Amino acid sequence: MDNASTPLIELIDIYKIYKMGNTEVRANNGISLKIYDGEFVAIVGKSGSGKSTIMNIIGALDVPTEGQYILKGQDVSKMKDDDLAAVRNKTIGFIFQQYNLLTKVNILENVELPLIYSGMSKKDRKEIAMNALEKVGIADKWKNHPNQLSGGQQQRVSIARALAGSPSLILADEPTGALDSRTSREVLDFLQTLNSEGNTIVLITHDQSIAMEAKRVVKIHDGQIVFDGAVEEYKETIEHGHRAGI
Repeated sequence: MDNASTPLIELIDIYKIYKMGNTEVRANNGISLKIYDGEFVAIVGKSGSGKSTIMNIIGALDVPTEGQYILKGQDVSKMKDDDLAAVRNKTIGFIFQQYNLLTKVNILENVELPLIYSGMSKKDRKEIAMNALEKVGIADKWKNHPNQLSGGQQQRVSIARALAGSPSLILADEPTGALDSRTSREVLDFLQTLNSEGNTIVLITHDQSIAMEAKRVVKIHDGQIVFDGAVEEYKETIEHGHRAGI
């Protein structure tokens, strides 16, 4: 297979349908999308647009009601929970808005967590985790617990944890949502650096200005993709005031 033409992520006619009494809610209503290795894609949409639902499917946290999801050549759309957990551990690095760090262990041990499930030796885990902390510039604080760090530093730990398992995909869910503007800028710069080093990044956000930090924007509205193109195109569309239908 030609890796250049084979998507890392392929969503084929994805539906996620919830039943609420007699009402059917289509959180995702026929989404098809391809994302290739090395891309930096922002998925943007307002609250209730369906972007969080599609993030959960891309992150193998949930499966679609209908449609097919191929991740790195594997069909994950019908997998059971244990298989989904294995896919998440081997293939995806998560960066969350609220960091999701364990407060009772130090930051080195937090970064080691994804590696424990892969059966790696303690020595190797420590080395890889320390390298990841070095990469985000806080290796000197490895003994600290999360509550001894600033919000920006905690998000760096979260990024280090995402990198530790050398994932094929980094999935960042509102990664600057809990940060001030200066620290947000640092985190976004870091994501851009990771992308320039070859990492594939999918960024989920409700904020158009954050979406414009990516190279490609996918806009979701009412469970459907209403825009998919280069960030320059997206900027032009907004600047020209053609908001209807994008």
